[in-house]
Amino acid sequence: QVQLVESGGGLVQPGGSLRLSCAASGRIFSIDAMGWYRQAPGKERELVAAITDGGSTRYADSVKGRFTISRDNAKNTVYLQMNSLKPEDTAVHYCYADIKRTMFSIGMKYWGQGTQVTVSS
Repeated sequence: QVQLVESGGGLVQPGGSLRLSCAASGRIFSIDAMGWYRQAPGKERELVAAITDGGSTRYADSVKGRFTISRDNAKNTVYLQMNSLKPEDTAVHYCYADIKRTMFSIGMKYWGQGTQVTVSS
């Protein structure tokens, strides 16, 4: 089985910073893209940032210049450094990973359990 475990969420004041981590474990042959979605109450899930196994990145327009996504392939871990946080960043954040479990498997998307980020004064 494959598991993605998230950590690093919490309460922070506007202008503060948080770093989220998400580690994949289990039977894994390879991981292509990894990234983060977020969902606030009453709103649809939104892609925040994504990164390929080669290091190419993309970001939502609302977080460009403030957030940085990175990964450690040796640890099967993806990170999201969040700076200059705003109240509108408040949401549950879910990591994902596109994983092949064997050499001949099709890639499948796996999800973390979610971690709450709250930005409030």
